[in-house]
Amino acid sequence: MNSIEEIQQDIIDEFELIAEDREATIFYIMELGQKLPSMSDDSKTEDNMIKGCQSKVWLTASYEDGKVNFLADSNTDITKGLISLLIRVLSGQTPDTILNADLNFVEKIGMSQIIGSQRSNGFNSMIKQMKMYALGFKTKEQVKQ
Repeated sequence: MNSIEEIQQDIIDEFELIAEDREATIFYIMELGQKLPSMSDDSKTEDNMIKGCQSKVWLTASYEDGKVNFLADSNTDITKGLISLLIRVLSGQTPDTILNADLNFVEKIGMSQIIGSQRSNGFNSMIKQMKMYALGFKTKEQVKQ
């Protein structure tokens, strides 16, 4: 498994190819969302919905062998693409790594210019929820010890 820094650098490199073309960037984000596997309808519950997002976004997490794995879905392609980027960076990492992650790719690919303030708030809510899952798994692990 690559480190968070390596994965972020891969994403930055991918977006550099289309950095000057906002429309191509949005299309690429939507394309990434289309590649994200759909969640089962059973998982698309109110409990799994991320609050603070303009679109509907569902997120679940599992914990196995010390690593957190995320599944997500959304009712819009752009939002599904955004969450797919976060899953790519954070899924398969340890709780501590997720909690301490500096998600600098967001700024380096110019995400705020791409998605606007409303989606930016939702994106931050996605990050916050993923870190909350990581904190929950870390706490559970500490209680076991």
